Parts: sequence; structure tokens; C-alpha cells
Amino acid sequence: MTEDTHRFKAVIAGKTYTIVGQATDEHMRAVTEVLNEQFTQLKQLSPNMSKEDAAILMAFNAVSDQLKMVAAQDDTAATATDETTETED
Repeated sequence: MTEDTHRFKAVIAGKTYTIVGQATDEHMRAVTEVLNEQFTQLKQLSPNMSKEDAAILMAFNAVSDQLKMVAAQDDTAATATDETTETED
């Protein structure tokens, strides 16, 4: 492990995981909290849902949100480029 990499113990859906990464403990705690909130919400909506199915849905939602943010950034960059081009003309 590099000196920037460290271990963080997270309890997610009642199970302890050791996460290795470069993010701060504060960031890791925030991620853990969001995951547990989402898991609790899914289990309230569908009590018979397995942990595996809940994890897959949470991963799907996370990737969907990430793709939306990338698309929004691309749109913002394209708009800024268009405005710069119009100003130069």
C-alpha cells in the first residue's frame, strides 16, 4: 500500500467490511451512512428483498447518478464552448 492508502472499517447492512482507499475517514463515513440509509429505505419498501438484490439496486442507482452527472458536465462544457465561440465571432 502507498502511504496515501489506508484501511477503513465500515459496517454496511450489518456486516463489517474493510475498505482500502485514499479517501478520508470523513468521506468513508459519509459513504457508509448513505449506503445504510439507502439499504434501510429499500428494505422498508420491500422487506423480503435480499441483501444481494438491494446491493445490486444501489449499485445501479449509483452508476445511473454518475452517468447523469457526467452528461450534465458535458452539457455545461459544450454550452461554455458555444458561448465562447459566439463571443469571438
